[in-house]
Amino acid sequence: MDYYAGVDLGATNVRAVVAEDDGTVIGSTRTETPQGPTGIDVTEAVLATVRGAIDDAGVASEAIRAAGIGSIGPFDLAEGAVVGPANFPDTVGRIPLTGPIGKLIGSEDVYLHNDTNAGVIGERFHSDRNPDDMVYITISSGIGAGVCCDGQILGGWDGNAGEVGHCVVDPAGRMPCGCGHDGHWEAYCSGNNIPDYAAMLAAEEGLSTELPLESESFTARDVFAAEGDPVAERTIERVADWNALGVTNVVHSFAPIVVSFGGAVALNNPEQVVDPIRERVGDSVMTNVPEITVTDLGDDVVVEGALASAMTEGTGDRRLLG
Repeated sequence: MDYYAGVDLGATNVRAVVAEDDGTVIGSTRTETPQGPTGIDVTEAVLATVRGAIDDAGVASEAIRAAGIGSIGPFDLAEGAVVGPANFPDTVGRIPLTGPIGKLIGSEDVYLHNDTNAGVIGERFHSDRNPDDMVYITISSGIGAGVCCDGQILGGWDGNAGEVGHCVVDPAGRMPCGCGHDGHWEAYCSGNNIPDYAAMLAAEEGLSTELPLESESFTARDVFAAEGDPVAERTIERVADWNALGVTNVVHSFAPIVVSFGGAVALNNPEQVVDPIRERVGDSVMTNVPEITVTDLGDDVVVEGALASAMTEGTGDRRLLG
């Protein structure tokens, strides 16, 4: 029997799973992502996590036919590495992935994707409706999209396609994005930036609030939990408007039949985040209005997509299973 591995490398955790050739997971493990001191230390943590999943499955590493990786970026695809990842110390630099994992399992069939592309691969693999034209959007600490158009996963020449969170939604550029530019979708609607946006709205509009706007512990979770607070309600309303604008641009760019949402902000607050998008997008889209849903895979969407990538030559197309 052939076995397959899926890996999810995030800024906080590394996850790995091993599955049989029908997709049944028989081994899994999770470890904390080290913050360095070098990229090789991160690579070693990934390898240890994969070994843990293989051991949990009770198979030999050489029995793994192929592996898929869903990872933070940006990438150097030619070397199969993450280069200069955000939210890591500068000493981390380059994180080799495909070469070391390929050596571990004795296979050259190792597929590297950014995490949102892994998400759309997972959605496509498990979808029973229109899997050839769909978009997976994560709204979490950042915002990004994985796109499948006409049955093709759009990775881009450098593996960094789908950075829709860095599309400009506010030409006035009032909010700075973590990437260093202004006015990006992510600057207003990501989990990392919603607190600063709430503080800006409170100051601009003179709104009263019980939110701890000046506290270092103030998070997006506080905003979504503050029912009835004027600043929280205004922030959620404006975030919904920006989200609808961003999704409208995605729909007009890629014509998906389905748009599926994941990421902590969307998964933990679907009524405040996803429902308003669904209500607003139809008023702005001039073409087909897609089905807008929340992923059924929850937090597993990236690792499931990485596994599906390994099983389907990097595509998520179940027809390749034979």
